[in-house]
Amino acid sequence: MEDLKGKVALITGARRGMGRTHVLALAKKGVKVIVTDIDLADCQKVADEIKSQGGQALALKLDVSKKTDVEQVVKKIVEQFGRLDILINNAGIAQFKPFLQLTEEEWDRTLDINLKGQFFCSQAAALVMKEKGGGVIVNISSVAMGQQGIGFPNIAHYCASKGGIVALTEALAVELAPFKIRVNAIAPGMIETPMIEPVKKDPKTLEGLLARVPLHRIGKPEEVSELVLFLASDSSSYMTGSTVVIDGGWLAG
Repeated sequence: MEDLKGKVALITGARRGMGRTHVLALAKKGVKVIVTDIDLADCQKVADEIKSQGGQALALKLDVSKKTDVEQVVKKIVEQFGRLDILINNAGIAQFKPFLQLTEEEWDRTLDINLKGQFFCSQAAALVMKEKGGGVIVNISSVAMGQQGIGFPNIAHYCASKGGIVALTEALAVELAPFKIRVNAIAPGMIETPMIEPVKKDPKTLEGLLARVPLHRIGKPEEVSELVLFLASDSSSYMTGSTVVIDGGWLAG
């Protein structure tokens, strides 16, 4: 993965959780990383951490659900670095609520951030990548993406958004291939992030979920980051349109 050195990567939802570990992993490989999220102060802390270790990082505030925000961030990246080689579409939210109680506002907010945000970011990044000779887009989906024979109650809006990401990934892979832009997705299972805190607070629910995971543990964000590095690098040069599951065997079980 030495080919990553010197490249420029935009990571969304990067102030904490998996986004933060993706940023740190890329920076260690010599990638110039742009740390984005809705809280600029938190993004700056991550960027400062990278700089203290000798890496290059830029912190920018970004609401992925707003097209103008996305376009402005990508413009700043090009102005400062002259290119954009990698996009990691990591930003996402999850709200646990019974389907029959879901409001239109709650549905729209989840789809706007989780799915529309990836559309906005991918489009803006691909326009730059096309002009610069190619690039890589990695979309973060979830095992809750549908078509696996496993239903996930109380997160219908989240599941719809994650399933949409897989479909978007496949469509973009075909359409952007002529421009040497590869597009793949990652579908994590239970990963140790703030998003699963509500589940961990209920020992009975947590144990029930872990019983379905052959490795019988929660995954580490760093384990997903290793997959991000692989898909972002030339090591996966013949991969596009794929969704790679990393779930401790959950779906297989």
